[in-house]
Amino acid sequence: MNPLISPGSSLSSRLLCSLGGPPSDEEDSQRMSAIAQGTPAVVNARGQHKGTLIFLHGLGDQGHGWADAFGSEARHENIKAICPHSAERAVTLNMGMRMPAWYDLLGLDANAPEDEAGIQAAARYVHQLIDAEVAAGIPANRIAVGGFSMGGALAIYAGLTYPQKLGAIVGLSSFFLQRTKFPGNFTANNATPIFLGHGSSDFLVPLQVGQLSEQLIKQFNPHVEMHVYRGLQHSSSTEVRGFTRVRRESTYKKSIAA
Repeated sequence: MNPLISPGSSLSSRLLCSLGGPPSDEEDSQRMSAIAQGTPAVVNARGQHKGTLIFLHGLGDQGHGWADAFGSEARHENIKAICPHSAERAVTLNMGMRMPAWYDLLGLDANAPEDEAGIQAAARYVHQLIDAEVAAGIPANRIAVGGFSMGGALAIYAGLTYPQKLGAIVGLSSFFLQRTKFPGNFTANNATPIFLGHGSSDFLVPLQVGQLSEQLIKQFNPHVEMHVYRGLQHSSSTEVRGFTRVRRESTYKKSIAA
């Protein structure tokens, strides 16, 4: 299936773990090192830490640039931003070239398969980041997960499959992965506010893809807010400013920084 228009998978698995029981600590560490590398870039809250945003970069990128954005124009007084870095992997769509990617992209055809195992492993890593914030004292409903392009698609999937209610989910220039699995048994975030931002001139992930994602998610979660940025291509600066403005004025701020 198309990793950009994300028509989903026909497989019926509902689990975000491998068969054969939970992994050992060593196995878990090895698997996570295949998903992410190094320590995430972190932008601490200026004031009292009341909420956390975990933000996932797109294909070929790393978290540093996003950390810079969240440390300047998109910084919030009471919100910590965590921007992890994906490991390098061979990307089928790019002739097997190795580059930073959260999971494999297998094709652009509508019938091309998705990397279900890779998506699930990456989602498990995101869940561990959320769990660490909860263990540090930040309630799940004050944690948002978001991302750009393939990172946004992962954020939507990981957010909707997390077993506790989150504060918000954000997808910029992104798409809906594994759609046939939803809602299924994933119900904890079926009322969580979701912000989708998309450029009208995006040629890599066309606006119609974002609009389709909005329609599909709204079938089980009506709290989806779609913002279209006229003339914007597959870029993020305007979207970040737009999301920051909306976050300040809406339930997104109230959800994770109240």
